[in-house]
Formats: sequence, structure tokens, C-alpha cells
Amino acid sequence: MLRILTLTLALSAPTLGLAAPCGNTSAGFEAWKADFAKQAKKSGVKKKGLQALAQTQYATGTIAADRNQKSFKYSLDKFMRVRGADTIVAQGRKRKARNPDFYAALERQYGVPAGVLIAIHGMETGFGGFMGDSQVVSAITTLAYDCRRSEFFIPHAIGALKLVDQGSITMATKGAKHGELGHTQFLPGNALTYGVDATGDRRVDFYNMTDALASTANFLRKKGWKPGRGYQPGQPNFKVIQQWNAASVYQQSIAIMAARIDG
Repeated sequence: MLRILTLTLALSAPTLGLAAPCGNTSAGFEAWKADFAKQAKKSGVKKKGLQALAQTQYATGTIAADRNQKSFKYSLDKFMRVRGADTIVAQGRKRKARNPDFYAALERQYGVPAGVLIAIHGMETGFGGFMGDSQVVSAITTLAYDCRRSEFFIPHAIGALKLVDQGSITMATKGAKHGELGHTQFLPGNALTYGVDATGDRRVDFYNMTDALASTANFLRKKGWKPGRGYQPGQPNFKVIQQWNAASVYQQSIAIMAARIDG
């Protein structure tokens, strides 16, 4: 899934102060990486993260996916059909019924209702059924290099390298085509900022459902979620759902499915 990927298209190729410019093919990737390593180090990336950066490869699959985004242009009805909204709701109700104490605890701590978290979980990865098959660090580094949205993705690439330093991910970690990771598909910079160790094992693991859903609830709360307030379009918390994903059909779908799950 994409996370606020369509907000800004670069009007010109930004170099962002790098000696090696961004590029739209693999040709300049290795030279760009060498300069990006200097920026990463200044930003606090340490040995493991820098080693991971050195190992990254230009992700052609990521670029192909980035150039071919179609589903967010669908009507709301078609988008919900294509994404299997009825199945997400049916399965989501069962998940909530099987583990009500878990979701109630998250709502007590963060104020976010079960339906919202479950809808996001279902929409993003089919409740963890498929969390991606792309190498996260290579994917996000490729997007930081690519001229379309370098400025947006560079902080997330830095975030990914810091997650490597922390041990939250490795070069082997797989995620979505745009580098999103875990059960709810956090972009790495957001994972670094909002990740929560809910299991108490001193490691934020986005491939652990407990950590991932707590981190998602923490993200929404930190973005302004108001406990007990509505989350449908026009209500206070809908603006927070908009912070999770920029696509209008996605936002509306989450709100609709969440209400059905909680209902």
C-alpha cells in the first residue's frame, strides 16, 4: 500500500544539495549512493545502516509499480469491490470478537476504536496475509534516488537505515513495492517515529501484530486523534485518517469499513 505517495510530484528534478543528482534510470544510482551515504551519516545513521546502504540495489520492480498506480483513480464503489471490503469487514468482525480485550486495551491507551485499526490492517495486508515481497531498504533507497519524489522519500530512506541500526529490520526484510513494512505497511520514517514496543521485548517489530497495531494506534493518536469523536467524513477524526493515506477513496473506505466492523 501507498502511504501519502501521490501528494506531490516533483516539478523538476531535485538534487537536495547532493553532489550526485537524482535520476530516472539505474545509471547514476551507485554514484548517488556514495553521496547519500555522507548525508545519511550526518543524519545519524551508523555502521550497520551504512553497510545496508552500500548493499542496496536499484529496485526496478519498485519503479515499475510507481509508474503504474491505477486503483486510487477508481470510484469509491469500484475501489471497495476491488479491495475486497465486504471480506475485510466480515473477517474483521470475527477478529474483534475473538480478541476483544486486545482491541479494548489499545482503545483505552490510544483512543482509537478497534474498527479503524482492523480496517487498516485488513486493507493493508489482508490481516498479515501478504506483507510484501520487495526488499525494503533497496526499495525505499531507490525511491529516494528517483527524481519523481526524492524530497519525500529521502527522510524515509534515512529512517530505514536507522531501523537497520536499531535491529528493527535488516537487508533481508521484505515489504511492499514502495518500502512499506509490516502488518500495516508503515513507511520507514514513520516506523522510526511512531513505532511502539507493545510486547515489551525491547524491540519494535512491525511484523509482530501486537507491535504493529499499537504503532498504528500511536501514529493516529499523535496525528491528532480525538478519543470518542467521530471518524466519518466531516467529523473530527476523519482528518486523522487522511494523514494515514492521501487517496480519497482509501480514506473513505477505511471510515466505512471501520463503522461496519464496530457496528
